[in-house]
Amino acid sequence: MLKGIAASSGITIAKAYKLETPEIIIECKQCDPQQEIEKFNKAVEVSKKDIAIIKEKAVGRLSDEDLQIFDAHLMVCEDPALCDGVIQMIESEQVNAEYALDSVAGNFISIFESLEDAYMRERAADIKDVTRRIKYHILGVNIADLSLINEEVIIVAHDLTPSDTAQLNKQYTKGFATEIGGRTSHSAIMARSLEIPAVVGVTDIMSTVKHGDMLILDALKGKVLINPDEETIAKYRVEARKYEEEVAALKEFKDKETLTVDDHHVELAANIGTPNDVAAVLENGGEGVGLYRTEFLYMGAKDWPSEEEQYEAYKKVLESMDGKPVVVRTLDIGGDKHLDYYDFPEEMNPFLGYRAVRLCLDQKDIFRTQLRALLRASAYGKLRIMFPMIATINEFKEAKQVYEEEKEKLVAEGVAIGDDIQVGMMVEIPAAAILADQFAKIADFFSIGTNDMIQYSMAADRMSEKVSYLYQPYNPSLLRLIKMTIDGAHAHGKWCGMCGEMAGEPDAIPVLLGLGLDEFSMSATSILRARKIVNSLSHKEMKDLAAKALKLETQEEVLKLIRSTVK
Repeated sequence: MLKGIAASSGITIAKAYKLETPEIIIECKQCDPQQEIEKFNKAVEVSKKDIAIIKEKAVGRLSDEDLQIFDAHLMVCEDPALCDGVIQMIESEQVNAEYALDSVAGNFISIFESLEDAYMRERAADIKDVTRRIKYHILGVNIADLSLINEEVIIVAHDLTPSDTAQLNKQYTKGFATEIGGRTSHSAIMARSLEIPAVVGVTDIMSTVKHGDMLILDALKGKVLINPDEETIAKYRVEARKYEEEVAALKEFKDKETLTVDDHHVELAANIGTPNDVAAVLENGGEGVGLYRTEFLYMGAKDWPSEEEQYEAYKKVLESMDGKPVVVRTLDIGGDKHLDYYDFPEEMNPFLGYRAVRLCLDQKDIFRTQLRALLRASAYGKLRIMFPMIATINEFKEAKQVYEEEKEKLVAEGVAIGDDIQVGMMVEIPAAAILADQFAKIADFFSIGTNDMIQYSMAADRMSEKVSYLYQPYNPSLLRLIKMTIDGAHAHGKWCGMCGEMAGEPDAIPVLLGLGLDEFSMSATSILRARKIVNSLSHKEMKDLAAKALKLETQEEVLKLIRSTVK
């Protein structure tokens, strides 16, 4: 039995199909530059055609969001920084095309892999996928076509690229297991979209599994069992049926109200990164968008996005949500999220430095452009604007003042603006949580960002393995900060939500409900399970649970209390 990360839920049993990728050794050779440039350009064009065909075949099987991955891959093929860099190296050093491509692409990949943000780190896989395809075409190496598989298998690979995953036929591909990857890798995201069970990060699976071995893929617990006996297979067939029945049963919660057994209502919303994510929010019965991460508009651009570009994106989300609330976080860039077109200052601790609202208040022209776009879009839905990384009252007041100034200008210009816009803030800095009762006098709402709040309150980088034991969402100290924030909001008749990972965790929902949280925002696919949990709980009993949890000493004690109370 091998362990990995459960990336796309399910249990499946089938024979192993080992995907062996040709190993190519690239050496530096002196060559005629003109011939190598022609070879490179031809390989790029063939690769673009490949990607277009893969996308076309995937239409109807993948979501619009997943299909956009291939638009991004085409952009990599056409990226001047990559293509011009390769051509310049061929010309200046008179080297072979595949060597130049390997060198230039390697630099880009190293930059992305060094980023702390998991989502951005996984984007290195896109560059690897595209440039590997181009290299294979330069060298005349055949590329595996997984769409030709015609028997039930579990694919085992070192990694699956988005191109590989898009070719999978659900009828025959029952799941996959890879040596590398995480929950935010494109292959994992696409597996969830295709509803194919997947376990990633399974060390040594390629050297352990042989082609044709019988496998059980337990993508609920992140396990791969190799050549199990008949008794184990029978047991897992029962588990697989139970899981399928549970998934089918969750669908009945799509249109139900999010009410506890004693009729206390909370709002279940979703976190999104692009307008195309809205479809999944609605499919899963989301009552709103609790976090729209606008930084992806900036990170996917070659320059600061214009007011018009932003307006169209915000308008699309608000219209698609059809009157349901949409919380838009203003630009949260910096820390580990950088832009190709802007030089951030070198800092010892960038997570504690020049980022988010701090950058926006310093570069007000950028901030004003975004606020104007948001205000114009507000006429098309129920907009809530949220400022990230607020530490002091004066910061919030200054950001709100810029908002008011832009609102006045647009009104004077005769531009239609929504009449019920709320302006609130993320609470992710402990200082803001402690002063929540004062912030609530001027902010319309709070949304707690637990990911940063945990690392700031514990003084522990959540990406550092050596201190990962300090990433403790259930520590009573964090629960007290959450309680302080919620109570501060309620003291002034304001609502408090949460958009950190914790909001969608089954163990966290009971205690957060008891602490008084009004809105839970999570990944869209977590909403139905969360609703089922809320519908089974008593608000009064959860308040008693939360009161006990706040008096405990350790995270372990809190988890034991939750699990012994909530069956």
